[in-house]
Amino acid sequence: MTAGFQESPRVVITGVGVVSPIGIGNDQFWANLIAGRTGIDFLKAFPNFNLPSKLAAEVPEFDALDYISDKKMLKVMSRDIQLGVSSANLAMDDAKLLRGEIDPDRLGVVFGASRITTTPQELAEAAAYCARDEKFDFDRWGEDSMGQIYPLWLLKQLPNMSACHVSIEHDARGPNNTITSREASALLALSEAVATIQRGAADAMIVGACGSEIHPIDIARLNLCESLSHRDDPIRACRPFDRDRDGSIVGEGAGSFVIESYDFARARGADIYAEILGVAAGCDGKGYMNGAGGTGLVRAIETALRRSGIQASELGHINAHGQSTKRDDLVEARAYHRALGAEAESIPVTGLKSYFGNFDAGSGAVELAGSLLALRRGEVPVTLNYENPDPYCRLNVIHHQPHRLRNFTAMSVNRTAVGQSVAAIVRAL
Repeated sequence: MTAGFQESPRVVITGVGVVSPIGIGNDQFWANLIAGRTGIDFLKAFPNFNLPSKLAAEVPEFDALDYISDKKMLKVMSRDIQLGVSSANLAMDDAKLLRGEIDPDRLGVVFGASRITTTPQELAEAAAYCARDEKFDFDRWGEDSMGQIYPLWLLKQLPNMSACHVSIEHDARGPNNTITSREASALLALSEAVATIQRGAADAMIVGACGSEIHPIDIARLNLCESLSHRDDPIRACRPFDRDRDGSIVGEGAGSFVIESYDFARARGADIYAEILGVAAGCDGKGYMNGAGGTGLVRAIETALRRSGIQASELGHINAHGQSTKRDDLVEARAYHRALGAEAESIPVTGLKSYFGNFDAGSGAVELAGSLLALRRGEVPVTLNYENPDPYCRLNVIHHQPHRLRNFTAMSVNRTAVGQSVAAIVRAL
């Protein structure tokens, strides 16, 4: 474990692409971040009057036709996939990695994806065909109803299709994989992509993650099994690490990155955002104390620091998971104190879900994009709605005004409800 990434070929990030509730494209996304403009509002995609939580962070005015070149593929893309492929195309444009500049067999894809929920309308005709005397006739489902479903319907629901469509768009014939580990997916995808380049299997990788929970079934499920905010003021609803937080907000979006070996990027004259110093993962073990103390996140942070060859004091900021629930924020804060010691109360922390909520796999990618743009612009956005510090968290949460960077090394972390955790450390060059 101590050998880490520093003894392996260096890997850098050369392209960033964002499709988010606060902007599509890096410039619009950053402008709204640094201005403190939230993307959270009342849910508009469908009626919300029967939902306990009526708020959401939706991507406004998104038209996949503007970003995806192979238009015929749209009929087999769910909204999640459309968001993901669009962000990957933006990242490739940003990286200026053109066809012919890289051997297609040396360009790969690793993408994180959420569980993709079908819409009731897509199965409505088949279900109606089985109705008989106000009952559901299961025998008719296997006999004839399946024929009422669009033959390629399932392709819209498969999480691996994001990576497939990205590879088709860019003729990426190298290593290809999909990570489905909820909020940890984006950084786990980054970890695998880095390892792929370091073992010599690729020169460049397209990495990203996407997700959309703007769906009545998803929102109903999350209201039952997770804590969503019931506030009626969208601007002040999501408040990571604030004493008065009452839950997260559903959202949607995607973020993508082009990563390359340092030598390949330099040879083609690429503009480099940052070097990836170390990525590591961990998971809570069995028992209450492991979960309550965020043991998985502690191990991820400690290993990422060791692989990066830096001390906690060298971190310029932490891009926190910041779920904005009572339990998750407390567990995360405890993990920082265990892993970072006294530095946990001095390192600046930002929680970007306060701008765009949580959209499972995709939110971690958009958060990392926020840190990369912060490193480039020299300042870190505030955490919205951090008004009353939680005495049980004791973190240096950025609020009131953006934090001017003096140290251009950042750590981004994500953690799932069951304790799967990942930390990534990047440094501007």
